[in-house]
Amino acid sequence: MTEHTLFTRIIEGEIPCYKLYENEHVFAFLDINPLSKGHTLLVSKEPAPSIDQLSPNSAAAVGKALPILSRAIKEATGAIAYNIIQNNGREAGMTVPHVHFHIIPKYVESKHTFAWEPKSLDATEAETIAEAIQLSLNE
Repeated sequence: MTEHTLFTRIIEGEIPCYKLYENEHVFAFLDINPLSKGHTLLVSKEPAPSIDQLSPNSAAAVGKALPILSRAIKEATGAIAYNIIQNNGREAGMTVPHVHFHIIPKYVESKHTFAWEPKSLDATEAETIAEAIQLSLNE
């Protein structure tokens, strides 16, 4: 049985929220602990704990909703840019085990960053990893 998460409770109206968007597959609302003004959560109504467990229909609906919401948030807030963040698994920073995307507006005065230090890709390792992934895709 799938866990009845905080997001399931919000979608079902058990917990109030500042709802922005909803259709058959997704639900979007303002994050109550925002990193910036307009920080939005786009949640799949399907209660999958990670994106690799999400059905193709739900994944497609999320993909369709992301640009719609991003445009609206940017226009409504005057943000100059935005980040879309999505974590899978507690070790990756996920705090609610239910597929969700953060749309985080960026302003001139914003201090948040999601930059990292890139490393070199070893050709031998890259070939091995690429082959393994390709084999998994073909199964």
